[in-house]
This record gives sequence, structure tokens and C-alpha cells, in this order.
Amino acid sequence: MKQIHKQSSANQHQIPTHSPTYPVKNAKQHNTRSSLPRSAASYLLREQRLLFVLVGAVIASSFFLLHPYYHPPTPAATLPFFRRSAVAGDSTAISTSTVIGRTNPGGGRRVPVGLRKPPMRIVVTGGAGFVGSHLVDKLIARGDSVIVIDNFFTGRKENLVHLFGNPRFELIRHDVIEPILLEVDQIYHLACPASPVHYKFLLTSTSEVYGDPLEHPQKETYWGHVNPIGVRSCYDEGKRTAETLTMDYHRGAEVEVRIARIFNTYGPRMCIDDGRVVSNFVAQALRRQPMTVYGDGKQTRSFQFVSDLVDGLVTLMESEHIGPFNLGNPGEFTMLELAEVVKETVDPSATIDFKPNTADDPHMRKPDITKAMEFLNWAPKISLREGLPLMVNDFRKRILDEQK
Repeated sequence: MKQIHKQSSANQHQIPTHSPTYPVKNAKQHNTRSSLPRSAASYLLREQRLLFVLVGAVIASSFFLLHPYYHPPTPAATLPFFRRSAVAGDSTAISTSTVIGRTNPGGGRRVPVGLRKPPMRIVVTGGAGFVGSHLVDKLIARGDSVIVIDNFFTGRKENLVHLFGNPRFELIRHDVIEPILLEVDQIYHLACPASPVHYKFLLTSTSEVYGDPLEHPQKETYWGHVNPIGVRSCYDEGKRTAETLTMDYHRGAEVEVRIARIFNTYGPRMCIDDGRVVSNFVAQALRRQPMTVYGDGKQTRSFQFVSDLVDGLVTLMESEHIGPFNLGNPGEFTMLELAEVVKETVDPSATIDFKPNTADDPHMRKPDITKAMEFLNWAPKISLREGLPLMVNDFRKRILDEQK
């Protein structure tokens, strides 16, 4: 014990009585701070730690690329849905039904900046028809899930049979005059007038809203020249009414709508005997029948290929613009010029049979697509001479199948 006490006392006598030199301490702190970056770098490089950090970053990035942010679905709301009368193609009477839609027009899904847009769930009414089936192909090809609603009054299952094994495709045989409950992000309405509130809605109107125009070419600002009681008025005025109702729901209920005015369209899958001029000429030439021209054949039309129209519809739907927008090919042909192109493509020996003109037949029809070019950056790409052979090949096969 005495020995320990002596050592302790000795240590106490060795304690310096002067103050420490602070500059020396500050120098030590400076050296410590400057060595931190070198220590951190050395720590990362030892035992390949930097490699593991980089691998972790790659894995995390891949996860968010493959799995975009998920948000639980919001409760669905019951929404008004227009019904048409039991008249094929266009409506003359409207009543109400219900459909379920998301409360977010964009589908309720957020996408991190720089990542791909998530697929949507889309309804195409009349999707088994001529234009509808081509639209469905495009939507499926870009990764969306598509529900087709069609009662097959004019649509054909054959137009969609190539999609039957696709898990992102559904086909419902249903007449849209009856209610149907679906949760969707978008509706392409190619069957009848409808304007549900909580999803984006596109109406396919027609160039017929211009009637027998006094303005040429026709701009979207032109109000038209239509006979309201003529033989064609049920179609012309039906589409004009559909546009009116669509805009009323946009203004009154803040429905997000789009309106496309479609000009003459042709291509594979058209109905062979639907009475349209291109399908008439092609079918008659393939059957070695005279091509029927009404009147003197000098009335003009503009013809767009179906893929150009589908591109325009999708571009319009995805845009921020309501419309209406003219979607057509401004290339203008008289009926006699069209008959000559069909002869060149199908049978140079084909003949023409002139018949009296139909009532209220427009003398001129040509779209002014300046608005679509400016706001949608859209313009048709396929000329009549490029697209017509594709339609002829389809018609030839189907007509031969008929004759077997």
C-alpha cells in the first residue's frame, strides 16, 4: 500500500504547471479532417467494398424500372353512360346507363421521372369492326390491356381471332344499349355516343358533319351545310348531335373528351359490301363486275389508309387537346380518278357503269389538316397507290373464300 501511494504521489509531482500550447492541438485537428476523405476512399477500396456499392445501385435501379410506383386503386364511382337506340352504327335516341371508371383520368398510377409509361386498361367499343380492330392491334402492340365490346352486328370475330391467345386481350359480346360495369383508364368509342365522367373519352365523329360543304377544303371551324330532313340526315345530324352532347358533358361535368372528325378511310378488314365507294370499286373489279359510278363521277373525295387514322386517334387521345380535329388525307380524287387507280391495281380491263346520282351527295370533300399538323404533329403517310394494293390483297382472299 505504501508503495502504491508513493507512485501516485510521484506522478502528481510530474504534472506540468504551465498551460498547454493550443496551436499544436489545432494542427492535430486539421490533420484529422484532411485525412477523412482519404480514409473513406481507402475504406471503400479495401475488400472490394466499392464494387458491392455499385452492384447495389444497379439492382435498386433495375427494381424501379421493372416495377413502377404502385398506388392502391381508388374507390370506383358510378358514372353516367350514354345509350343509343337499337339502330346499327349511329344513334337517334339516347338514354342513360352506368359504367364504373377510375377517379383519376390518368389511371391512378404515377411514373418516376425518366421511366417508361405504365400500361393502361382500355375499352374499345366496336373493336371488332374495320377501324376498331386496327386500333386494338396498335394498343396491344404498345403493351396496353384491351377490352373489346362488340355485338357483331357489323363487326367480325375474324378481325380479332389473331389476338384470342393474348392474355392482355378480352372480347365481350355485348350491345352497348345495355349497362356494363368495367374499370378502365380510357375509352375509344367507335360504336355509339357516350360520355362517362371519370376517364378520358374519345368520340369518333365524321366529315359528314360538314354536309355538302360550301367551304373547300373544310376546316374545323366550318359549321357545315347539312339538310336536316334529307335521306342522309340521320347519319349527318346524328354525328353532329353526338359532338354536341360530348361538349355539353365537357363543359357541364368537366368530362375529359376528345373529338375526331374522320374522313374517308380504307384498308384491310373493311366490310366487302358496305356500300362505301372504295370497297364497292374493289369488290366489283375483283368479281369482274362493272364499277358503279353515280352521277358524272366528278364529285371529289379524299382517302386515308386505316393505319394513318389509327395513329391519329391514338395521338389525339394522348394529347392535351379536345378538338375537333380533322383526320384525313388531303389528297383529292374524283370518282373517275379513283376508278382508274382501282383498274390499275386490280384489272386494267375493268369497266364503269354510270347510274343516277344519290340525293344530297356532297360535291366536294377534302380535309384541311393544318390544325392536326400543328397541335398533334400528325399527318398521313400512306398514299392511295401505296395503300390500295394492301386492301386488294385482303379482299381478293376473302372473295375467293366466299366462292369456295
